[in-house]
Amino acid sequence: MPAERGQAGPTISEVAAEAGVGRATAARTLGGYGYVSPELRARVLAAAEKLGYRANALARSMSTGVTHTLGVIVADIGNPFFAGLLRGISDTSRARGFDVIVLSTYEDLQEEIAATNVLIDKRVDGVIVASAALQRNQVAHIKSAMDRGIPVVLVDRAVAALDLDAVVIDNRDAAREAVEGLVAAGHRRIGFVWGPPVAEPPSTRRELVAAASRNLWTDGERLRGYLDALDDAHIPFDPELVMVGPKTEARVVLEVGRMLALPDRVTAVFCTETDGMTGTLRALRAAGLSYPDDVSLIGFDDNAWAAVMEPPLTMIEQPVHELGAKAAEVLLGILAGAEPAREMHTLRSRLIQRASVAPPREPSGHST
Repeated sequence: MPAERGQAGPTISEVAAEAGVGRATAARTLGGYGYVSPELRARVLAAAEKLGYRANALARSMSTGVTHTLGVIVADIGNPFFAGLLRGISDTSRARGFDVIVLSTYEDLQEEIAATNVLIDKRVDGVIVASAALQRNQVAHIKSAMDRGIPVVLVDRAVAALDLDAVVIDNRDAAREAVEGLVAAGHRRIGFVWGPPVAEPPSTRRELVAAASRNLWTDGERLRGYLDALDDAHIPFDPELVMVGPKTEARVVLEVGRMLALPDRVTAVFCTETDGMTGTLRALRAAGLSYPDDVSLIGFDDNAWAAVMEPPLTMIEQPVHELGAKAAEVLLGILAGAEPAREMHTLRSRLIQRASVAPPREPSGHST
């Protein structure tokens, strides 16, 4: 009969006796290694079910070297983007018999290093990471995992110092399409929220892109898309229309308020993060302005509240579930014996047109 709560569970020897097989046969069947005939396997599994035997995963991993566990490191579990990504990873992994351990770093490199060490100690079979590492001297922890035979796949952002498979979205093209939509509506004074976290706005495009590139890969790609669209429309770059400073909603309110107070103020704002959009909405309210009558808006990372706003917001929809699922597929493929492709796997986003874009109320006064 099954073991009662609080009592030690049945042993492999007891399962073997119940099935009428040797202990080695029972161990191979329950440990998932070696050959066992279909008839004996069925007898062992039936006996294990009858007795309520539960395999010791740690002991099994020590004998086989496989834990059927993936480690996932993300910036913020509470962020809806990462929550959707994790669902994609979990759904795909579970279907292949793998469990998932998730750790959150809040974009702190030291937290990421600690999380990686935890996963190494847990003997995970592979790791998916949305890394905060930016430079070559910041990736030793990831290389340490790989040196131990743990394959790593990057998700959401690439890391130039690592020659690994990375699953990302088309950040640059998505940003370019969004800003092109604002240009097509007649806008030439288009703000960018948010930019690099530096104290003062860089005076040249090259300095601006360099500053963004020293931050997250996604930030740099979205800024490049914004600049691409301005170039295509022959709109001069104005550093005063790019937010700089800490990446917080409070900073967005200050920076957008500054852009709205310029003599030739912004008539449209492109927001690359959810907090950027909420901060921009607060700044408009503080200035007594509304969208799209006074300022047109497009945001990144569509969500439920954007669709129920009045008017509803035009947003870029990221394929978050597919992003996680693809990252898991790539990692599981490597674990199954596939050679790492060491390439960028890019998924397409989608611009959801709603009602937050309209022509500017009056010409900005700039010539082409």
